[in-house]
Amino acid sequence: MIRVVHRWPGLLAMVLLVLLALSGAALSVFPALERLAAPQAATSQSVADLATLIAAQYPGVEQIRRAPSGRITAYWFDAGTPGAAVIAPATGEAVASADPGRVERWLTTLHRSLFLDDTGRMVAAAGAAAMLVLALSGMALVARRMGGWRRWFAPLRGPLAGRWHVTVARLAVAGLILSSMTALWMTASTFDLLPDGATRPDQPAAVSGRTGFALAGMDILRATPVSDLRVLSFPYAGDATDVFTLATTGGTGLIDQGNGQVLSWASPTVWQRLSETIYMLHTGQGASVLGLVLGLMALGVPVLALTGPVMWAAARRGRPGLRGNAPAGRAATVILVGSEGGSTWGFARTLALALRAAGQSVHVAPMTGFDPRRYGAADRFILLAATYGDGDAPASAKGFLDRLASLAQAPAAPLAVLGFGDRSFPAFCAYAEAVAAAAAARGWPSLIGYDTVDRQSPQDFARWGRALGEAMGLTLELAHQPALPATETLTLSSRRDHGAEVQAPTAILRFALPQVSLWQRLTGRGFARFQAGDLLGILPEGASLPRFYSLASGEKDGFVEVVVRKHPGGLCSGQLMALEPGQGVRAFIRRNPGFHAGRDPAPLILIGAGTGVGPLAGFVRANSRRRPVQLYFGMRHPDSDFLYRDEFSQWQAAGQLDRLVTAVSRGARPHYVQDALRAEAAQVAEAIARGARVMVCGGRDMARGVSEALAEILAPRGLTPAMLKAEGRYVEDVY
Repeated sequence: MIRVVHRWPGLLAMVLLVLLALSGAALSVFPALERLAAPQAATSQSVADLATLIAAQYPGVEQIRRAPSGRITAYWFDAGTPGAAVIAPATGEAVASADPGRVERWLTTLHRSLFLDDTGRMVAAAGAAAMLVLALSGMALVARRMGGWRRWFAPLRGPLAGRWHVTVARLAVAGLILSSMTALWMTASTFDLLPDGATRPDQPAAVSGRTGFALAGMDILRATPVSDLRVLSFPYAGDATDVFTLATTGGTGLIDQGNGQVLSWASPTVWQRLSETIYMLHTGQGASVLGLVLGLMALGVPVLALTGPVMWAAARRGRPGLRGNAPAGRAATVILVGSEGGSTWGFARTLALALRAAGQSVHVAPMTGFDPRRYGAADRFILLAATYGDGDAPASAKGFLDRLASLAQAPAAPLAVLGFGDRSFPAFCAYAEAVAAAAAARGWPSLIGYDTVDRQSPQDFARWGRALGEAMGLTLELAHQPALPATETLTLSSRRDHGAEVQAPTAILRFALPQVSLWQRLTGRGFARFQAGDLLGILPEGASLPRFYSLASGEKDGFVEVVVRKHPGGLCSGQLMALEPGQGVRAFIRRNPGFHAGRDPAPLILIGAGTGVGPLAGFVRANSRRRPVQLYFGMRHPDSDFLYRDEFSQWQAAGQLDRLVTAVSRGARPHYVQDALRAEAAQVAEAIARGARVMVCGGRDMARGVSEALAEILAPRGLTPAMLKAEGRYVEDVY
């Protein structure tokens, strides 16, 4: 529901909101410029001093105004001709025109009413209301995505558009809420929808009937510093019954022009002060720095307006159509999905369709929005959960375990948990397993036992479905066909072969970068945006599931490069190793933001063996800023599989690679990368203590050995690999 509330006001009011935001941001500059340009009164100068100087220069002065910026403006009549000017308080002389510039007037009218008078004011108010709804619902969605309010500024991952959208929203939401609320208040005040709340000084029963009392002799004017002045209005010339009106920050008073006595006084009410504060907050008048900050936050609206639809379109592509999704409060079966790349949503769709065909009312939603109070009619919960990285929650399940732990008691409706993963990875279904364990610990009843699906196996899913159907008293046949991303043809441009001498044929395959459309560039789809560490998905002939290879290049390199080793009986590796230049394969990009080198200047310690050196070489290739990089590379023999030997020499000469340490497992003194790390324990520990980030890529056994070696190296300093992982300073891409 929150997502719907957030989506439609944004899509429907996008152009209006961008227009209001840009005009508001431009207007926020003027109070600051006015503050810088306006001559300021001395702190010791009184209103009596100022009024005396101005009256001497302009005997027909009718009013003196002080703006919150400190600018003094005087208005007068000279021989029946009105005049106005900005005044230098030290001399009482005019220094500039009192009229705002044409640009400021034009922007103000655009921002307030869109040049449509009262109709435009109501349209602008509707835009402010839409912004308020977007900001409040956006806060809730960001908190949900990040896993709770305490993780508001936690690191982001995912597509670039989504990261930009959330980052800008986190920084700008407070200003957008403030600006929209104050705009609505001011509109309501303009249309007299709010009580005036002002108090005015009582009209005097009698005045002295005299005129001409010296301004310098009026006690109230001498006691009022110019910094407190708002308006001083002079009596009408020749009318002895008229009075001076003095408005200050402390109230408004009437002054007898014949003797300078205060006839009546009215202090401002709380309502008046509130209205004045709201005006200041919205316009920046009197708080120019705050105005600039709010204007800067308003510039986030165009970014949000651009990235929001891109995210919406990507979400529609990433999630299969879920037509017939029952309302959360009326569904008997609730399917909650934890997915990172989107494939688990496809399984959820297959399950939902089968259950609906069996007569069940089904609601499908992300795990991140879990709240048992929303599911009042639920008879059962089914959780389909993938795992991200080393046992972490996938994107659509962030915060689920925290929400479960915060419940007073677990739901009464029984639960089934199904994990999705790849058994070749050490953290196979670790997150789903953690969910099942936490649910059992909270006493959540079980519908059927915890189970897993390996490598998106339709057979595993169908087997689990039959067990689920039996528990529900249904005949449930789940025939799932995994939906594959759109692929493009990659043409091999060159290859370099290694490893034949050690019976491990390996090749560096470089493909030409395919043509990218303008829409793909704007949305980051396809091969428009990728970097070393992302994954190249290749669908081999005769297979239903893709195989993934870590990229050794980014789109800025102008080519797509991977390192492939031929595995006995390997369908995909066999086809790739048989490719000749000019031949092609169907492929797609899968983002892998958890294994990016990033752009921060922290030193890198890169550790890899065999084909795992591919993305590490890509990181070094992209190190144009020459951040400190050390590479520990394990190989079988330097004469056969020293991958990127020439490039590493060139990168060292260019300052992109500081140190290269090799470990040779076949030869006179066999050793591995973990042995090389131990041999340089002091240097490694010192670099990590200074903030270095460790990135490991390669086989599972190698990664385990590296972790054990680093645990020994870091122990004297009170550090562990687990601590570094928690800080995002130890990441692995293990296969």
